[in-house]
Amino acid sequence: MSPMPSKSDVAAWLSEQTSTPTLREIARAFGIKGGAAKIDLKRLLSELEAEGLYTRRKRRGGGDGLPPVTVLRVSGPDADGDILAAPAEWRGDEPAPRIQVIERKDQPALGAGDRVLAKLVPAGEAGFHAHPIRVLQSGPKQVLGIYRKGSEGGRILPIDKGADLEWRVSGKDASGAKDGELVEAEQTSSARMGLPSARVTARLGDPGAPRAVSLIAIHQHGIPDQFPAEVLAEAEAAEEMPLAGRSDLRDLALITIDPSDARDHDDAVYAERDSDPKNPGGFIVFVAIADVAAYVTPGSELDREARKRGNSSYFPDRVVPMLPDRLSGDLCSLHENVERPVMAVRMVIDAHGNKTAHEFKRGMMRSRASLSYEQAQAAFDGTPDEAAAPLAGMLGDLFAAWQAVGIARGQRQPLNLDLPERKIILDEDGQVTSVAFRDRIDAHKVIEDFMVLANVAAAEELIARRSHLLFRVHEEPSAEKLDALREVALGAGLVLAKGQVLQTRHLNNLLEQASGGEFDELINMATLRSMTQAYYSPDNYGHFGLALKNYAHFTSPIRRYADLIVHRALIRAHGFGPDVNRDGLSDWDIANLPETATQISQTERRSMTAERDTTDRYLAAFMADRVGATFTGRIAGVARFGLFVRLDETGADGLVPIRSLGNEYFRHDVDDQTLTGERSGRVLGLGQRVTAKLSEAEAMTGGLLLELLEVEGQAIARAKKGGSGKGGRGKPRAVVSRKGAAAKVKKIKARKKAERKRS
Repeated sequence: MSPMPSKSDVAAWLSEQTSTPTLREIARAFGIKGGAAKIDLKRLLSELEAEGLYTRRKRRGGGDGLPPVTVLRVSGPDADGDILAAPAEWRGDEPAPRIQVIERKDQPALGAGDRVLAKLVPAGEAGFHAHPIRVLQSGPKQVLGIYRKGSEGGRILPIDKGADLEWRVSGKDASGAKDGELVEAEQTSSARMGLPSARVTARLGDPGAPRAVSLIAIHQHGIPDQFPAEVLAEAEAAEEMPLAGRSDLRDLALITIDPSDARDHDDAVYAERDSDPKNPGGFIVFVAIADVAAYVTPGSELDREARKRGNSSYFPDRVVPMLPDRLSGDLCSLHENVERPVMAVRMVIDAHGNKTAHEFKRGMMRSRASLSYEQAQAAFDGTPDEAAAPLAGMLGDLFAAWQAVGIARGQRQPLNLDLPERKIILDEDGQVTSVAFRDRIDAHKVIEDFMVLANVAAAEELIARRSHLLFRVHEEPSAEKLDALREVALGAGLVLAKGQVLQTRHLNNLLEQASGGEFDELINMATLRSMTQAYYSPDNYGHFGLALKNYAHFTSPIRRYADLIVHRALIRAHGFGPDVNRDGLSDWDIANLPETATQISQTERRSMTAERDTTDRYLAAFMADRVGATFTGRIAGVARFGLFVRLDETGADGLVPIRSLGNEYFRHDVDDQTLTGERSGRVLGLGQRVTAKLSEAEAMTGGLLLELLEVEGQAIARAKKGGSGKGGRGKPRAVVSRKGAAAKVKKIKARKKAERKRS
């Protein structure tokens, strides 16, 4: 590689050119290669530009050019997930420049066909960045619903929970859809009177067919579930990696511990007692992660598709993977007794569980066993089965190392929420047979804690090497949300201290106060609601929930694009072979880290919403034949239109409409999360125990409607037929104040507690 030329050399060369060259042409002329050198060249050109000796050439353009503020037509996301747009009017002879829309978090998401007024900012060879000012016209609305055939065309009935709008479809726009089919459509026109019109764009088949529930969520939320041919071809062409250029870790007894039905294994662990006399009672722990970066290289078809998807999506009946099965289920899966390339971290742990040192390696491993959590737990308990018995010694060291890590974790005090996770059990036909709550055993916690430790090591390593990366960020709750949590705690007779810098130990103290009592679930739910949502960012704001200053995702590159970025950053920072320029973090990756962070944070939220919707639909289908039955539960949410009750048996959430609460007006207090009856003074709020009757279960939307029968053991009056639900005549009573409502709830609880003691 040639040395970096001086500013005068570049200026002299530029003066001899008949047109303005691009950065690539300048780099080629001076023999400049590599990301770091090109960054230095960009800095030099910026200085020349400031001195008027160089003008950056736009990638494309022509005609009359573009004004700084113009109207754009959104064309939708490209293969990289970037939202692109084109000028609404373009009079140039050459193609219009590339325009990437930079969306703000506080603006509604833009879709194909939207027209926006935007400010344009030149982005060098990338064309322009557009910052929307306002949306002038929305593009065609995407519709997912059930087609009902009529005499002339038909209608589309929505499947979204709470939606009541229908769309009219003419005969020519039905695309051959049959009555009762699930269809995708786009709205073609709105109507001031009557129904809006839509055109069927895809027929998805019988909505009641087995395993159609997750398919509805996939299409509804726009999750890509089919790999393009070029992506599959690239995956199929991949070959096993050689040992050359890698550390040989094949003699380490690394093992994988996963759910019993796992198809891919992307992390392996190993532990031994440290023989160093300077670390008495300490351990050496290895965490090895599948080397996905070796196969998914920057700018490849696989890379573009993985960034677009952002992550894998998990449903009760299927997985929509981030990578094709050739990689996720084969070449990047750490199968038993098969050599696989890995990124590994060797960590030194002292007797108190503190990580005192770490070292990253790019190596080759061979898994000794693929154990389930249950098999690992049996070994930890001293009863290993045939598969785990040969590894009993290592598993004992692994468990002992985890117990040591628990000491450090206890001092750090990450947020200790206890929220059971539901598990939908399906039969071979895709029908729900039962709903259970997942058991959390020590084996789960062992893997979780060592993955957290490896993620911390990755963040610390890249910070120390001044490398670009994506952090996993979780900011502390807002003051408003903490005040709301304090009100809930006060109503339950508990205390969350005020006037101090909030730490997770303060919240853990609140959770400990409630543990095992009647308000246990209420306080856990209220604490969860007070949390902000975690996201990815190139800037480090720490992870509040884990009580960590430095945290990045490193341990699941098969299913999360963020982890792949961190792997590439480690490769580049260490100069790991065999070819760091091929699979290390690229200059494009670095320049687009903010956009990548936004993109994958959005896809993560999209998957979470789709997964939750699918669970709701399966639960509604499971309970459809139990309409009329009564259930116990707790009030889990309060809205101006009613209450959300979480049922004890299944964890399902059902809506109690406000119209069913009695013939009086209920005031909604957002801060206290209560509904207060103006005539009766009855206060309904979070966490109260209730008995409710299931009045409706709609599997297609996932909606459950409940009728409240009892609250805290007291019967509640039902709304009379024909009643307005807004109460009697005359002047209404004064609404209970915010503090008054909390005090009233507290008083009621104290009285009930005293009554229980007397009885």
